[in-house]
Amino acid sequence: MSIIENLSWRYAVKRMNGNVVSEEKIETLLDAIRLSASGFGLQPYQIFVIQNPELKAKIQPIAYGQPQVVESSHLLVFAAWNEVTEEKIDAFMNLVAETRGLPLEALADYRGAISGSMAHRPKEMQANWAARQVYLAMGTALAAAAELKIDTTPMEGFVPAKLDELLGLEAKGLHSVLMLAIGERDEASDYMVNAAKVRTPSNELYEKL
Repeated sequence: MSIIENLSWRYAVKRMNGNVVSEEKIETLLDAIRLSASGFGLQPYQIFVIQNPELKAKIQPIAYGQPQVVESSHLLVFAAWNEVTEEKIDAFMNLVAETRGLPLEALADYRGAISGSMAHRPKEMQANWAARQVYLAMGTALAAAAELKIDTTPMEGFVPAKLDELLGLEAKGLHSVLMLAIGERDEASDYMVNAAKVRTPSNELYEKL
């Protein structure tokens, strides 16, 4: 199938049947997310892959009782950095140097661009910037899942402070931004399973200049 057919197939699943997605597909999906675009390539977030049923049960009330949380095969929690520190920038520069076989000195301008961009942003603005990068990763996740024929439900509907507390994110310098339930649609109980996809017509969405 083409990417357009696969994206037409996907939707935000309302009920899942509890079936476990194969480890091979999960690893491919996670690798696709790892390859997502982000500002400066910095990837200022961490993703928690949750399979533990007891933990998912604790998360469900934090997510306003959404059934997909506990019906999912895996639940991803996307958590952004609270701050882009010099130490984090240095760690990224070391990774770039190692991956590309370059001396750190050759990356001085690159490092300066990141540091300079963050220097004028208060900590709250840095956290907001990091959160926006999470949305790029989520977009990649949704597209990749559609290609793999994995059903998903992206979620903003939860209480971040409570989820942060449950997962101990503050101590890790993180804050929760999004969740993604991964699994298989329950065709018997999901009222949206046969609904036509509604999207803005191309001639209204795009203006070609």
